[in-house]
Amino acid sequence: MKTIPSYLAVATALSFAATAAPALADPNAESEAATNRASTPAIVNIASNIVVSAEGLEELDFIAGQDSLEEEDIQENLDGQIGEVLDKLPGVSATSFSPGASRPILRGQDGERVRVLIDGLGTADAANTSADHATTIDPLTVKRVEVLRGPAALLYGSQALGGVVNVLDRRIPTESPEGGFQFDALTAFDTVSNLRSGGASLDVGLGDMFVVHVDGSYRETDDLEIPGFQLTDDLRADLLADAAEEEEEGELEEAEELREAAAQEGFLPNSATETYTFNGGIGVILGDTTFGASAGYYDTFYGIVGNPEGGHHGEEGEEGEEEEGEEEETVSIGLEQWRFDFRGDIALGGGFADRLKVRAGYSDYTHTEFEGTEVGTVFETETFEARAELIQSSGGVIGVQVTSRDFEAVGEEAFVAPNETTQLALFTVQEIDLGAAQLELAGRYERVDVESDSVGVDRDFDLFSGAVSIVSELQNDLGRIGVTLSRSERAPAGEELFANGPHIATQTFEIGDPDLDVESAWGLEAFTRLDFNGTTLNLSAFYQKFDDYIFLNPTGEEEDDLPVFEFLQSNAKFYGFEADANIPLVENDAFNLTADLRASYVKANLSGELDGDLPRIPPLSLLGALEAGVDAFTLRGEVQYTDGKAGTPGLETATDNFTFVNLFLSWRPLADNENVVLQLAGENLFASTGRRHSSFTKDFVTLPGRNIRASARVRF
Repeated sequence: MKTIPSYLAVATALSFAATAAPALADPNAESEAATNRASTPAIVNIASNIVVSAEGLEELDFIAGQDSLEEEDIQENLDGQIGEVLDKLPGVSATSFSPGASRPILRGQDGERVRVLIDGLGTADAANTSADHATTIDPLTVKRVEVLRGPAALLYGSQALGGVVNVLDRRIPTESPEGGFQFDALTAFDTVSNLRSGGASLDVGLGDMFVVHVDGSYRETDDLEIPGFQLTDDLRADLLADAAEEEEEGELEEAEELREAAAQEGFLPNSATETYTFNGGIGVILGDTTFGASAGYYDTFYGIVGNPEGGHHGEEGEEGEEEEGEEEETVSIGLEQWRFDFRGDIALGGGFADRLKVRAGYSDYTHTEFEGTEVGTVFETETFEARAELIQSSGGVIGVQVTSRDFEAVGEEAFVAPNETTQLALFTVQEIDLGAAQLELAGRYERVDVESDSVGVDRDFDLFSGAVSIVSELQNDLGRIGVTLSRSERAPAGEELFANGPHIATQTFEIGDPDLDVESAWGLEAFTRLDFNGTTLNLSAFYQKFDDYIFLNPTGEEEDDLPVFEFLQSNAKFYGFEADANIPLVENDAFNLTADLRASYVKANLSGELDGDLPRIPPLSLLGALEAGVDAFTLRGEVQYTDGKAGTPGLETATDNFTFVNLFLSWRPLADNENVVLQLAGENLFASTGRRHSSFTKDFVTLPGRNIRASARVRF
């Protein structure tokens, strides 16, 4: 691999160095929800007190859909992959490729259109390259997750056109722990995967200036238990028909293997996982100014659930048949990442600017695909990213961001040519008080260079994005209403430009187009946030019209026994809504009862010369919950409904609707420490079969069956 050019680091230092930790709310502030679970909703919706990247922006509304999961919510929705942790939020789904790999989907968009961040910087993994690649985040050591849906690209990059997931952890201390030290831990065990897991972190103050941090986690699961058959009825019927044909031709062994695959039930073969992490950091506290640095390691090994109709093949003879003795191997993925981070928050003493926030990170990532015990394909990514934000005294922010990514894949199934991507961006957000209303303006310029020496292509893109939002306060402090108009642009990614080979994860042969144009979108969003008599209501309706939307389209041809798909561009539109309400039904000193209601819907289709519904768009989802609090106990019951959806011909199959019933009992045994929480959870209690429409693997990967999970979270 090539080394990240040193001039990038120099250029970044000269233009503010690195980035501000864009915590969407103060990452060190303790949420009231953490101390009184019974009186707060499972989702903390940041309504009228938004802090996005900068302390000066206390009411930033042009990103209309915001949700935050606190530590108690993470414990309740605990999973090894961040996509599954967030799935219950309105407007959020998950790729659910396998138990070891599941990335968030926001408003029907994922991959290159959703940025997953760790404390404001990208995860710097290869999860955006393919749905079978895991995201390098372990929820066991996460303290907060923030989700932004809407024109978040203005602050976080053109790849955030669909939205942002910002994960906040503790790896860089920003304040001295009370009493000189702070210990946090979370452990969980379950029945559906025989989960054994635990994570812990420790902050220790060294005098008044220094804080040392260490954390680590371990998580191991067996093959996932599922209700009923692994395969859909249609896929089972296809395999049984193939078995009958093989039997007629005298291929009895092959026929028996097909029948065994069709009869598979009760668990997902080759779905076990093992993950461990460790991080160390140091913080320097100089009054209102802080600096810090950290180093971390992430390692995971997980199986890929195979498609009985095709996948990774053995060596082929001259006539294209597998050689005798060569059998299809199980596929597993091992990945590791070393990551180094720096952050600074510098008090400037007033005047034009209050603070300068800087943030920088470097990652060395290796991802190896194994076929049996043999190495198949190796993905390597070296990434440097830095941001800086100048926080204005008047309430605004001016920032700069630079990113360099060097990607290389080696092996028989390396379907993307080696490529380098460099991005340099300038952005600003400003607020203007109009008296009866508030005007919010945002703009971003981004220069992107994508180069592949092996293909001989070097593309440059100039991207301009902007948003304007008008927000009005309702009378009697009932809340706010507003509307946002946005324009966003995204450069084609290296995978879209240079793909040319078999992509076994999605069972396609993908062909990129080095001549792809910039993808752009106009967005319109109306939102309201109401707060009356203790009831909160949040509603957003959105519409996005894309020009030159980049997508994979089937050609009808086959290559290497796989259907050929090519990256094309066409117009497209996305529209839908998200809503959530938190309604206190009973409130007194002895008992609290709260209703939690959520709903979301998205529709997406192509228009122009090519038309039709886009595949893997999440259907209507509804969630209703009652949460009761009595003394030290909290009981929450949920009914989660996901609608069925027709398939897109040639691209995907249909899915049926399903309903999960979940129950959570939490107990705070220590009256003087409500951060000690023991929880017993029952998920999918009626063992319903669920297949996510947004998943590439929905025909042969179902969601977990009935699960009983015990967990404990402590802080001292």
